[in-house]
Amino acid sequence: MSTSRNVTPSRRGILAAGGAVGIGALLAACGGGKDSGGANGDAKTGPWSFTDDRKEKVSLKSTPQRIVAFTGTAAALHDFGIDDQIVGVFGPTKLKNGKPDPQAGDLDVDKVTIIGNAYNQFNVEKYASLRPDLLVTNMYEPGALWFVPDDSKDKITPLAKSVAITSARVPLLKIIERYADLAKSLGADLGAKKVTDAKARFEKASEALRKAAKSHPVKVLACSGSPDLFYASNPGINADLMYYKSLGVDLIVPDHLDKGGYFESLSWENADKYKADVLLLDNRTATLQPKDLAAKPSWAKLPAVKAGQITPWSSEPRFSYAGAAPLIESLTKAIEGAKKTK
Repeated sequence: MSTSRNVTPSRRGILAAGGAVGIGALLAACGGGKDSGGANGDAKTGPWSFTDDRKEKVSLKSTPQRIVAFTGTAAALHDFGIDDQIVGVFGPTKLKNGKPDPQAGDLDVDKVTIIGNAYNQFNVEKYASLRPDLLVTNMYEPGALWFVPDDSKDKITPLAKSVAITSARVPLLKIIERYADLAKSLGADLGAKKVTDAKARFEKASEALRKAAKSHPVKVLACSGSPDLFYASNPGINADLMYYKSLGVDLIVPDHLDKGGYFESLSWENADKYKADVLLLDNRTATLQPKDLAAKPSWAKLPAVKAGQITPWSSEPRFSYAGAAPLIESLTKAIEGAKKTK
């Protein structure tokens, strides 16, 4: 994964949000609290606990039935079979045309309450009104809850227990396994056909990428474009890139990383610093895409661009077998079809 670089200078997810008023009163009116009942008023019997990647043991009187999560996190849990328990999401969920954002995966975005569709839009009062049992999100930097605004986190965190899953500095597969563990604790059946089929596809895709990397040794640069800067991403910290590299993909490692270590910022005049045969280009809605970049002379001169060897990069992957398999297949296809550039 890379950073929200053209939005914020690091992965910390330090997001600004307007203060919310009357949260206590709203909770009282809703009758909500940390250990509120299930979506149907019938919480599962027996205590629930999960130790997250902050090494914090999160405990509740019963299995959480009202979960609010970062959109990509909710989508990953959905892939493992957690559905009705997800009542709200925050983060990129719907595009301007009303269609689901790619980060929403197979989540039914019309079934959940969106409490913030973008950076810095976390609606604290709406969150409180959902009477959440649990908040779940990614953690790119130690202790930082992804897309939970720093300015209002003191209002948000007391409303429900939270679980954070490390999303960087460890390979993709390890994170997927942690999400599987969390989903299982929440009641998912990891032996369900939907899950086992997705895992089999992931494993098959991984083996195909390993073979492609060996038989087509091309240099790949994971990158992102903004109006002023070209970012070369670090395969030593982004979970998906770490995994691809472990399968033998020859990913370029930038030699002058910015603070945080996720990427090297280059002026457009220096966008050709690294000689890549294939560009793995960040495809998030907030980043520039090939049609936007066409006007930049330095972009058009890049060997990979001249060769038409650009492939989309979901730099905030969905941490599930179902979410990751298509990304691996896409990269495999790009590598198999690529030629060495001069």
